[in-house]
Amino acid sequence: MAANKPSRLTSKGLSSNTPGIVKRILSKTLKLAIGLACLVLASVGLSKLGTVHGKDLPESYFADGYPTILALLDSEVFMGFVFFVTIALIIYVLYLLWQLHEIAVHKASQMSSAHTQIVFALSLCGLFIDKTWWVLAIIIAFARWDVLSDALSEIIRKGRSTLQPKGE
Repeated sequence: MAANKPSRLTSKGLSSNTPGIVKRILSKTLKLAIGLACLVLASVGLSKLGTVHGKDLPESYFADGYPTILALLDSEVFMGFVFFVTIALIIYVLYLLWQLHEIAVHKASQMSSAHTQIVFALSLCGLFIDKTWWVLAIIIAFARWDVLSDALSEIIRKGRSTLQPKGE
């Protein structure tokens, strides 16, 4: 069984895919470093927009002296970080809600449905007018029209055959 598995080692002793793995690791590390740099720069930038105003509480106000967290909460850079993360979360939730709203359009276009334009129009009506239109767009997008038309044709066919007189 071991003979059927391809060997990852070549004559040089390493896998032939090593440069690809190293490149992937470096790429991910670079993306992480850029993301963290953007986070720090945004936190510092947003901290310049405001100052933390608060009351100076006497040390006797606390049972064991000043808590160490107060220094962090009084830091403008930390508050800039909190502001940045809050805005990023709000934007991400809005993006997810938009994706949920557009699920009917994506499904219709994925199925190459002839109803894609009507689903898009109903989805927009659902956004601006009434959510009932959005529900209708979901129904149209996810319905299997071939199965529905066959079932409807069968119902009509059976209904017509029972209406015809038996003598004919």
